[in-house]
Amino acid sequence: MANSIRGEIEINLGGKTYPLCLTLGALAELETAFGSDDLVEVIERFQSGRIKTNDIITILWAGLKGAGSNLTKDDVTNLKIEDGIKSYIEIIAKLLSVTFNTEN
Repeated sequence: MANSIRGEIEINLGGKTYPLCLTLGALAELETAFGSDDLVEVIERFQSGRIKTNDIITILWAGLKGAGSNLTKDDVTNLKIEDGIKSYIEIIAKLLSVTFNTEN
């Protein structure tokens, strides 16, 4: 079971439940993937309200990797989710919220 205090959430992709966690290493992966100089720049990118499909894939992959999954980015692109793109956005928002401890 996911522990939001530790920055974890669970999601259902392709009929299977996966944990997601943006560990320090996963956040470093995001900095590199987004060509950011630091974590603040990554956060500002998310706060802009603009997100690319590739950003969703990259964030999900980093969260899966941070939680110990061996799925590749290509694997992530082939996973299906109920309710389409809206669900992906909600997952990303929740993951970032627990990562940066902004949940109420």
